[in-house]
Amino acid sequence: MLFGDKIKELRNLAEMSQQELANKTGLSLRSIQNYESNQRYPKDVAILNKLCIALSTTIEELMKEEDNFIQEAAAKYGTRGKKDAKMLVEELGGLFAGGELNEADKDKVFRAITEMYWKAKDNNKKYTPKKYIEDTDK
Repeated sequence: MLFGDKIKELRNLAEMSQQELANKTGLSLRSIQNYESNQRYPKDVAILNKLCIALSTTIEELMKEEDNFIQEAAAKYGTRGKKDAKMLVEELGGLFAGGELNEADKDKVFRAITEMYWKAKDNNKKYTPKKYIEDTDK
């Protein structure tokens, strides 16, 4: 489950509207809407802490490894990296849908695959034609 889906689920379990969550956390309604639609993620831990307090949860529960992976891919590679990372997480979820692996083993497999993803991205940088690399000297 993605970050925004967790926020929405916990908010609904608490029988809270988006506006009520915004009021409790001191965030804007638009921020809550962006989080729940998985369009944006909190930019710092202070915001995560506010959400956790309002939703009676922990940062660890709110930010599972899959979400961190997606956020990191977005930060490093932009919209396309985020899209690729989301697709990878969704496809891995399908792989585990049969329930054959316990949670610890699923985490190990996920970590191994995400590590391969980062290595592939780094290797692809080496072979990207110069005309596609942004000129940072301008």
